[in-house]
Amino acid sequence: MDAARFNAIVGRYAELRVAVLGDFCLDRYLEIDPAKAETSLETGLPVRNVVNVRAQAGAAGTIVNNLAALGVGVIYPVGFVGEDGEGYELCHALEGLAGVRLSHFVHTKHRRTFTYCKPLVVEPDKPPVELNRLDLKNWTPTSAWLQGLLVSQLQEVAALVDAIIVLDQVDIPETGVVTGKVLAALEGLAEAKPGLLVLADSRRGLRGYPPVVFKMNAAELSALTRARGGLSPDQIEAAAGALAKSNHRCVFVTLAARGILGATASGLVEYVPALPPRGAIDVVGAGDAVSANLTAAMAAGANLGETLELANAAASVVVHKLGTTGTASVPEIRDLIPLPRRG
Repeated sequence: MDAARFNAIVGRYAELRVAVLGDFCLDRYLEIDPAKAETSLETGLPVRNVVNVRAQAGAAGTIVNNLAALGVGVIYPVGFVGEDGEGYELCHALEGLAGVRLSHFVHTKHRRTFTYCKPLVVEPDKPPVELNRLDLKNWTPTSAWLQGLLVSQLQEVAALVDAIIVLDQVDIPETGVVTGKVLAALEGLAEAKPGLLVLADSRRGLRGYPPVVFKMNAAELSALTRARGGLSPDQIEAAAGALAKSNHRCVFVTLAARGILGATASGLVEYVPALPPRGAIDVVGAGDAVSANLTAAMAAGANLGETLELANAAASVVVHKLGTTGTASVPEIRDLIPLPRRG
């Protein structure tokens, strides 16, 4: 990819309209100064004093953060938050992002806002150290009424966008946004609008998903193909290629420190190795940055190799941002891609 081609692709981002369907989370960071440690007079237990609190959108919100960092023109979150303090903070974080429209984002008193509370020990000249996380989750099934409302929001937004990114982040099936009913609606949309780009990622795997663009890691591909003991590099390539052909959609497999692989429905398979580390790394958020960049690049007309190169560079940017769920902007991505000029 030369400089002219790079600029042509990223130059289209401002024209894109992308929906993000899935589990939105509040990432709340509690920065602890160990120099201010105390002992509780009441209990005799150590006290960790929090000197700063940061809140940002996480999970599906991390994808939104990355789309905004890329300069995508209009971004529609489709999901829910509870009518609680965490929901207020999450909506406030989303509202502060350029291009975000919350017209299809549901507020409900019947669900708690999904929250990751992350205590961080922060010391000068040292990488932050994350302590045990405190999570707030929903443990009961999402109601049929709320599922129906989410389906209607999805159907409405599908008429407005160039692409949809789906992220299933919850551990217990049917407790989040991407339920069986929502997946059935997504399948109907894929059939009714075959030209609509839909990319899906699920921490519980993509078994049972309709034939959309699949994005997963190597372990998830192994589980999907029921491969015992994992897959070798050659087997990953073969499995991704076969899956792309059967789904008639691209398949992307992230390979951690080895890079990323992509396959098209026509049988083309390409691989881009990971960029070498440039210091300490934190992999949190890298997968969501990849999802955002894969989708934006494809929607902007990038070919398979260009799409992989852009997503791979974005992941490298994000893993070097410590103590936060980072994003990758176009200038940061440009700095990591060699861009020879034509002629």
